[in-house]
Amino acid sequence: MDLTQLTSQIVLMFILMLVGLLTNKLGFMHGQTSTDLTNILLYIVSPCLIIKAFEQSFSADRLQMLGRVILGIVISYVLMIIITQLVFKRVADANLRRIMRYGSVYSNAGFMGIPLTSALFGSTGVFFAVASLAAFNIFSWTHGISLFTGRQGNRRDNLKQIILNPNIIAIILGLLLFVTSFQLPKLANSAISYVSSINTPLSMIVIGNSLADVKLNRTTLDRRLGWVLLLRNLLFPYLMIVVLELLGISGIPLFTTVLMGACPVAGLVVLFTLKVHGNPGPAVTLMSLSTILAAVSIPLVFALVSLH
Repeated sequence: MDLTQLTSQIVLMFILMLVGLLTNKLGFMHGQTSTDLTNILLYIVSPCLIIKAFEQSFSADRLQMLGRVILGIVISYVLMIIITQLVFKRVADANLRRIMRYGSVYSNAGFMGIPLTSALFGSTGVFFAVASLAAFNIFSWTHGISLFTGRQGNRRDNLKQIILNPNIIAIILGLLLFVTSFQLPKLANSAISYVSSINTPLSMIVIGNSLADVKLNRTTLDRRLGWVLLLRNLLFPYLMIVVLELLGISGIPLFTTVLMGACPVAGLVVLFTLKVHGNPGPAVTLMSLSTILAAVSIPLVFALVSLH
């Protein structure tokens, strides 16, 4: 893995975020516009990118490697969940405790990880990255949301969120295309390519726009959030490196999975906090600081990969 190339790509991503921040400050993008663009990215652009990545000739070796990657991701999630349950159990503030637990475990895999993977490793990288995206959606809408709703959560609604998620549907369709080696009609393939090509710039601009509204103060900036930043941005990605290498995973499957796992705190931490009428301040601060620190932490994580 070329660290110079990785660092350059991350710098480029942050330049695009800066464009989003300036767009906000100049008043060109309002709250509803940002929400609409986010929905377009999550429910239209990202599924197109996933289908595009799976449209290739079938390979039994690649499918087997995908299975090993999925196993590694599941093991990593289980370990992260156990660790956060133990580390943060003494945090008295229930709102802060659930934010810290969720923020430590769940990365912004879809919104930042997929664009980075696509830019660095192309469709081959995205092929393996979808394992992380699928695991994120499944774990986040089961364990993740339960941190906030407890036993009061509606399991049927959460299951519906997983099954009807366009990205999960795209992964299933993509796997069918891959296994059967079916080629989409040229016109449909071109349309998917055009839509998926806007994923990286638009994602970063939307993230930059959201960072423009962050206000750091004593109410939102809790010192204990530093432990979450350490776990999410450095220690848990390193844990994933160890797990994946023990399973014999290397090369692009390793790089893409670690990249997805090294992304900053997932934006859903804010939405889940609002869902239970909690104070979103610490969640917004955590997500923002984690995103800013990712410019340094992601190259550090990949430096650790090269040491192995």
